[in-house]
Amino acid sequence: MAKAAPEGLITALDIGSSKVSALIAQKGDGGELVVLGTGQRESRGVKRGYIADMAATEIAVREAVEQAERIAGTNIEDVWVSFSAGGLVSDHVKLEMDLGGHRVEQSDIDTLLKDGHAAIRMDGRMVLHAQPTRYIVDGLDGVKAPLGLHADRLGVEIHVVGSEGSPVRNLDLCVRSAHLEVKSIIAAPVATGLACLSDEERELGVALIEIGAGVTNVSTFEGGVLKGLASIGMGAADITDDIAAAFGTRRAQAERLKCFYGSANMSPRDNHEMIDVAPISSDDDAEGSRITRAQLIAVIRLRLDRLMAEIQKELRKLKTDDPVARQIVLTGGGAELKGIADYAQQVLGRTVRVGRARGLTALPDAHSGPAFATLAGLAMYAAADPVDLRSVEPTQQLVMRSSPLALVRRLFATFRANY
Repeated sequence: MAKAAPEGLITALDIGSSKVSALIAQKGDGGELVVLGTGQRESRGVKRGYIADMAATEIAVREAVEQAERIAGTNIEDVWVSFSAGGLVSDHVKLEMDLGGHRVEQSDIDTLLKDGHAAIRMDGRMVLHAQPTRYIVDGLDGVKAPLGLHADRLGVEIHVVGSEGSPVRNLDLCVRSAHLEVKSIIAAPVATGLACLSDEERELGVALIEIGAGVTNVSTFEGGVLKGLASIGMGAADITDDIAAAFGTRRAQAERLKCFYGSANMSPRDNHEMIDVAPISSDDDAEGSRITRAQLIAVIRLRLDRLMAEIQKELRKLKTDDPVARQIVLTGGGAELKGIADYAQQVLGRTVRVGRARGLTALPDAHSGPAFATLAGLAMYAAADPVDLRSVEPTQQLVMRSSPLALVRRLFATFRANY
């Protein structure tokens, strides 16, 4: 029988378009994260990152978590969940306050963060993250710990990630229907960046491209923080569908062809290597076909060319097409395609590497590839537990200034309670 959850336990839940995976980890004495158990199930109710079938997704969540619980030998109650659907937006809010030259005290920082909370505007979107990334002391950017420094002016830069509210609420409801408490919903690029990128890469500047089954997320990092986000409604599952349609076979067979024989690069010998393709019909008299590996790769390349064109377009919008080209890190299930790093390097004209999860102890080999980078990043994010301004209450004065209607409602509620 599973025992009660010990202290310091973290459960990450990644709900994607192709799979639902869970990971249970515990903080060690030295602060390291030790993986106790993992679970995985096929995702049948998620399309392009959005919940399309609540019941099917709920079953997959429950089974993945139960598998991780059996391996870990413990029961869990709450989870940190990833959100990878399209429509994620990123913004940065900067503000300063006058200190008059005295030393920075904690009360000054608290006041600045409350001001920052009141300054957040996401045009009706739900705020997933609102985190102070760095402080500014008398114009000096990048100060991480201003406490105790003398300053005439103290400022802060706040990174905000938002999304449409309904998809996030559907995700939350789905997890809670599986009898799990949601600790927090984390934007997938935020978690994936923690798992795949080093501190120096995030400081120098890097583009992280996560090729999921239904969605490709493009995020850029610079100065140690996430600077921009974009989502493309195309992913590795589209390659599978193209193969199935081109050669008249089932999706499961097309996925197998992609994984075992597929590649992003072609060689002369691929014209001579033959591959058997099972028919889409299961009738006894149905005959399969034989194709060359070159034919398979040609279909894969057509979709990759379209995807890379969209990625290049988004990188330009995110203003990463400067003369000194930043490195690109590929991750997600689509990054497991053979030869994709070399192909992307040729097409995008930048140094490209495949990003895998790092920093977790006892992570199984089956869950250490790029397809599980978000899952590992969720656990690392939960262990770090960064400051989030969504939990900071704005001062009364700021609330009055930013929302007169809210003040009227509070006064009316007070009148009803007292009279």
